[in-house]
Amino acid sequence: MKVLLVNGSPNAKGCTYTALSEIAKTLEDNGVETEIFHIGNKPVRGCIGCGACKRSESGGCVFDDDIVNRLVEKVKAADGYVFGSPVYYASPNGAMLAVMDRLFYSAGKYMQYKPAACIASARRAGTTATYDALNKYIGINNMLMVPANYWNMVHGNKPEDVAQDLEGLQIMQILGKNMAWMLKLLEAGEANGVVHPEAEAKIATNFIR
Repeated sequence: MKVLLVNGSPNAKGCTYTALSEIAKTLEDNGVETEIFHIGNKPVRGCIGCGACKRSESGGCVFDDDIVNRLVEKVKAADGYVFGSPVYYASPNGAMLAVMDRLFYSAGKYMQYKPAACIASARRAGTTATYDALNKYIGINNMLMVPANYWNMVHGNKPEDVAQDLEGLQIMQILGKNMAWMLKLLEAGEANGVVHPEAEAKIATNFIR
């Protein structure tokens, strides 16, 4: 079992990374392999809604000049996911949103029926709006949302601050334990013939007549 943790911050070892590392450590302690993938600080294209990824056999994005297709390949091999972002103007940062749009359009089918969670990191406020925005990707893709004992967020202006956010760190630890538990439940279910529902073709209703 492997969980892929996506660091949506431009800072490779900042507050978002610190929170993801706490989850990764807990997962490893519970027998689950982890990998933290940093989206980096290079430009990331936004989705243009061209639909080329739906016609692609590889399941990647038609644009191959940034990190999205590298992430798509990582996604295919993972059993669970954690998506983390810092707060920029009370929402996820722009690069992370661009990554999420293109990732879920082009590789959503590889993530269906797998457990996932989202986390937000902020100095002070905007975490709930960021958490809400990220969770919508999970909720639209037949994924299993992993809970903790509070909303998944940490607070601090630098990693040393996050290390003092004892409640935030506990949330990350509980999230890791719950993710490991859910993965083991899914593995046990599959071993006993319990399989996920078959994905249905989407019915899209246009309200403009």
